[in-house]
Amino acid sequence: MPPIELLPYFLFAMLVISLTPGPDILGILSYGMARGRQAGIGFAIGVGLGTLFHTLLAVIGLSAVVATSPWAFRFIVYAGASYLIYLGTRAIVTRSGEEGVTWEKTVPRQGFREACLRGFLCNALNPKVGLFFLAFLPQFIEADRPAWSQLIVLGVIFWLWVTLSYSVLGYYSGLIGGWLRGRPSTGQWIDRVTGALFVGLGLHLIFTGNKS
Repeated sequence: MPPIELLPYFLFAMLVISLTPGPDILGILSYGMARGRQAGIGFAIGVGLGTLFHTLLAVIGLSAVVATSPWAFRFIVYAGASYLIYLGTRAIVTRSGEEGVTWEKTVPRQGFREACLRGFLCNALNPKVGLFFLAFLPQFIEADRPAWSQLIVLGVIFWLWVTLSYSVLGYYSGLIGGWLRGRPSTGQWIDRVTGALFVGLGLHLIFTGNKS
């Protein structure tokens, strides 16, 4: 176990960090609103699994390798950014009326497993999340105790909180989406706006990654 006296500081920092707007929260909101509660919750759980993945990377030291290898870092940056741009482009080009379908059919309710996979990839392919975990988690451990076990405990706490809070967000964003699906033109504009944000986040990741 990490030091008990440091846990309140960790929990407060975890709360602030997890609620800071970013690609994960944006993805949960857009998936829940556009594709239903099941997709929103699935995307949220996938994001949670992504944080657990980054915790494991930090524990075994792979994040440190990425941090010291410009080529490895850039490869993961481009992979994650390309995936965000792909999702954003798909959302932007979606139109109602094509092949005689409505917006609701063009952007169907998505299965839980597929949404979960996309949430995982959105988080896991972002190298800055891994670098953040590598810098953040060690602040709350003691050097005279086994570091790997303390990191795992902190990572699991973070994962449980993210999964719970983000799933609630995905659930309620799906309720909002139920109202929006009855208004196809509104749904199209939501997809275009969120798609543009995804593309912008992908481009931002590429440019900031090049400077790292």
